[in-house]
Amino acid sequence: MARIYAIGGGKGGSGKTFLAANLGALAARQGHNTVLVDLDLGGSNLHSLLGFRQVEKGLNSYLNRTVNDLSEAAVPTEIPNLHIISSMDCSLEIGNLFYAQKMKIINAIRRLPFDIVFIDLGAGSTYNVLDFFLLAHEGIFVFTPEPTSIQNTVQFIKAVYLRRVKQILKQYDFNKVVKELAWETETGVVRSPVDIVDRIMTKDPVRGVLLERELRKLVFKLVLNQHRKHIDVALGHKIEKVCNRHFYAGFQFMGNIAYDERVHNSVLAKTIFANKYPYTPTSTDLKQAADLVMKKHDMAPSPIGKYG
Repeated sequence: MARIYAIGGGKGGSGKTFLAANLGALAARQGHNTVLVDLDLGGSNLHSLLGFRQVEKGLNSYLNRTVNDLSEAAVPTEIPNLHIISSMDCSLEIGNLFYAQKMKIINAIRRLPFDIVFIDLGAGSTYNVLDFFLLAHEGIFVFTPEPTSIQNTVQFIKAVYLRRVKQILKQYDFNKVVKELAWETETGVVRSPVDIVDRIMTKDPVRGVLLERELRKLVFKLVLNQHRKHIDVALGHKIEKVCNRHFYAGFQFMGNIAYDERVHNSVLAKTIFANKYPYTPTSTDLKQAADLVMKKHDMAPSPIGKYG
């Protein structure tokens, strides 16, 4: 079974697509049969980092039934062992998927006959983005050192966490708990998903234990992109500690990815940075991140989110 990694974040421009393309190339270089799935619906550009102007088939081919299996929509790249499933030819309304379409994509990705699947997600925290993120075995949050990027990433983490809480509790029980909490606050607003979990664990210990057990299965990684020398080198580790302290989930900081002006050059050249500039600090950082991801390749626990 393929091991699935979803790459997301709360803000555009943090480097999600850049990281997905490079991790995919590095995994393929290690001999893993790898596919990149572009689910930045409505803003697809992953193909351009792999040298494609057009992609002969992709996600739209599966949705309109030109191909019967999503694996048939995977196009080989110039990098051995690396394929891409692009969404560039999808309709302008692809960002507003129906539930049935979303579930069709989710189930199809789980069946992909590859060793490694990297999912490149768009910005924002719509249900589609959150559910695609939660279908993975591990989610990777990408952010930059700017305060707004960190804040947006924390908000995205909360949204993912809340979405999983909703899935576990089911809609009726979730709404009931939220209403009870809202009545107890001065503003009538529940500000944190952790408050919901704590409330259940206090009022209903048996159900609280089950909820905590499911949330502990969440496995998240953090990547600080565009790191510069004047930035605190321990910033990512500090955010990791805060997340592990406040959420019933596992967070691991994967490392800093050094800022390099040549990243822009590689994008313009439509090529993978780690291949074009292999002996730079940035490529070293990317390789270390890929090595950390690949260490768990042979482990295959249940995906971090479940759907029924």
